[in-house]
Amino acid sequence: MRSIKLLLLLMSLISLTANQAKAQGMISGTVRGAGSKGIAGASVMLMNAKDTSLIKAEACNTEGKFEFDKISHGSYLLGISAIGYKTLMSPVIVINSQQDKSVQDNLQLLAEDPNTLKEVKLTTKKPFIEQKLDKTVVNLDASITNTGSSVLEVLEKSPGVAVDKDGNVSLKGKQGVVIMIDGKPTYLHGNELANYLRNMPSSAVEQLEIMTNPPAKYDAAGNSGVINIRTKKNKAMGFNGSVTANYGQGRYWKANESINLNYRTKKFNFFSNYSYYRWSGYQNIYVKRNFFSPGTKNIETIFEQESNIKQKYPGHSLKAGVDYFLSQKTSFGLVLNGSLENGAEPGMNTSYIKNSAEQVNTIVVANNSHRQQYKNFGSNINFKHRFDSSGKEITADFDFLRYDMVTNQDFLNKFYTANGQEQRQDEILKGHLPSGISIYSAKADYTHPLKKNAKFEAGLKVSFVKTDNDAQYSLFENNQWVVDSGRTNNFLYQENIYAGYINYNKQIGKWGIQLGLRIEQTQAEGKQFVNDSSFKRNYSNLFPTGYISYTANDKNQFGLSFGRRIERPAYQDLNPFRYFLDPYTFQQGNPFLKPQFSYNVELSHTYRGALTTTLNYTRTVDMMAETLSQIDKDTIIYVSNENIASSQNLGIAISLSAPVNKWFSTNFYTNVYYSSYEGLLQGQPLHVSGINASFNMNNQFNLGKGWSAEISGWARTKGIEGQFVVSAMGAVNSGIQKQVLKKQGSLKLSVDDIFDSRRFNAYVKSNTMDVVIRQSRESRVFRMTFTYRFGKSTSTAQERKSSAEEEQNRVKH
Repeated sequence: MRSIKLLLLLMSLISLTANQAKAQGMISGTVRGAGSKGIAGASVMLMNAKDTSLIKAEACNTEGKFEFDKISHGSYLLGISAIGYKTLMSPVIVINSQQDKSVQDNLQLLAEDPNTLKEVKLTTKKPFIEQKLDKTVVNLDASITNTGSSVLEVLEKSPGVAVDKDGNVSLKGKQGVVIMIDGKPTYLHGNELANYLRNMPSSAVEQLEIMTNPPAKYDAAGNSGVINIRTKKNKAMGFNGSVTANYGQGRYWKANESINLNYRTKKFNFFSNYSYYRWSGYQNIYVKRNFFSPGTKNIETIFEQESNIKQKYPGHSLKAGVDYFLSQKTSFGLVLNGSLENGAEPGMNTSYIKNSAEQVNTIVVANNSHRQQYKNFGSNINFKHRFDSSGKEITADFDFLRYDMVTNQDFLNKFYTANGQEQRQDEILKGHLPSGISIYSAKADYTHPLKKNAKFEAGLKVSFVKTDNDAQYSLFENNQWVVDSGRTNNFLYQENIYAGYINYNKQIGKWGIQLGLRIEQTQAEGKQFVNDSSFKRNYSNLFPTGYISYTANDKNQFGLSFGRRIERPAYQDLNPFRYFLDPYTFQQGNPFLKPQFSYNVELSHTYRGALTTTLNYTRTVDMMAETLSQIDKDTIIYVSNENIASSQNLGIAISLSAPVNKWFSTNFYTNVYYSSYEGLLQGQPLHVSGINASFNMNNQFNLGKGWSAEISGWARTKGIEGQFVVSAMGAVNSGIQKQVLKKQGSLKLSVDDIFDSRRFNAYVKSNTMDVVIRQSRESRVFRMTFTYRFGKSTSTAQERKSSAEEEQNRVKH
């Protein structure tokens, strides 16, 4: 850990020192549209004229003005783009000792015909991190070390994002992140979402959009915000595509291979993506539990456990669709996607049960087999009609999704005395756990521009979810399989959500105001057929949101936002089944789990579009958290989710994204926050608080002649995650890239976690037990990736927002 901190500190010092290099010129100007009116928010990219590499990007102010100052002498290009306009490339601009200032006031953009989209010859490289007023954008292809990685590994490197030992994602120290893909929820949660993201190749993804306080148009779900994963899709005329081949080697080999195809005519746009992935790895877990005598802190039993698990998850995913342009104003679309995965996790588990003097009484050796087949199918029909050129439009989406998961478990448990003699008869258990989820969803959104730079939006959404979970356990007794009635169960759950929203925004000089209100009504019903714990719920909630922005001048912009959000339980967290890990450990759902609500406030300042400082505060009530409980008489630990506390989170985040010079650019992010939890845990008062911090850095080097390199890293200090106190951890990554085949291909070599330092260590102290956990997994991986692009240059398609924007995150794969 010390080496990671030293390296991150060194990278920071290099960045800050190099950034003092003398710059000597300025380029400014105004981007204009129809009637020579300035275009607010137009994107202006400053590029090196020699190789069109990106130096800096800015958004125009409310009058369409921009400014790049303190730039070195040289030759530059400006790339200007705005929604609804054709992209413009400026003539070469020379800055030297004779002309150190250049004013570009003749930058006129022409309105774009959506039915005759032309090929864009803009090959500039986007920055890894783009900090915008309402979100942070991570461009995956801009980082060499992302190549060949999974989306989960990329998330772990992203600013403000943390991934815990089980793959759960948090944002700015807060749990409850909604993960979307192209505006659709993933309908996955917990370990299942982690597996899905772990097996999703980064080569299929264009951007990550991180929104800590989404507007009313988005579902109110997500305690800490939304992360939207935008997959690759292009709309360049004609036929084009790319292929990617990746091989990775850690302790075990792994691969991600993909192909993207696109064909565009005046009336149709066809697109498809196919990926094959194989992720292999390992997980070693050490757990020590000290059980206390009732009502005392005297150790009664010590339980030590070592688990060695091998993981293998091969799978296929396919996405295909078509857009039909009925006219310049009206279009229809159809998208189909699906995936198939067969995973296996064989493992050996050895447990030592000791007395208070640490003398072994029993040794339990468990050979476990966990196999899972996962299938999903999704379909989306979408419609868009633009009434006129003012931006008045209506969109609609209809979605159907189906998830089928079958888990098969086999347990062979052997019991020995301390000297290795058999203590009792072997326990042989098998489980067959099929689960199915069907989701129907529809939404419509309407946008109506008003006079004097104002806009009104409104929308409706409805979703219907049905889940059917079955658990069939059998014991092998007297040479035959016998149904284990104590574990076998069936659980049905149905949920309907009806939602509507209104949103109003207006620009008044340097001020921007946006106010929204969303209402959601939830109807839910669950039924367990064994040991009936049926329930019904019907509740409505209001979710206000607000945003205020102030542009003091071209260099300083301020923002204030607030919102109320809800985090509903994952569907499987309501399922009361017991999911066994070994004879002494199991997970169990909680059908009485209530949703949690959070109140979020953020104040931000952006300087020159490069340095953003954010103060954020969140209060959460009825907070859901994973808890450890015990059954005293059996020395059994079980994990479940409970509404344990109210929490507060106060933090400051700083993000810097800047070119240091022509060949070196840096992105740095840090988030320091104070968290406190107060409530009841297992009937005892809970008072926990602490300060946590996280750091991300990405440094990129343009070495010339098609060569580039990168060194990046992330680190987290010791902190609190619910009931756990987690030790510091981090990783350093590096890579090098060469453009080949006339820049149509690229070859990349990279290594993740150079020092093999990504280790999870944590402990829990309660009134009934102390628990220590140490976990390691495969994290140091060497990768080689080749990508080849063919056909015309690509331009990214406008993202579709489907009707399924929250439910998918609550499905456990």
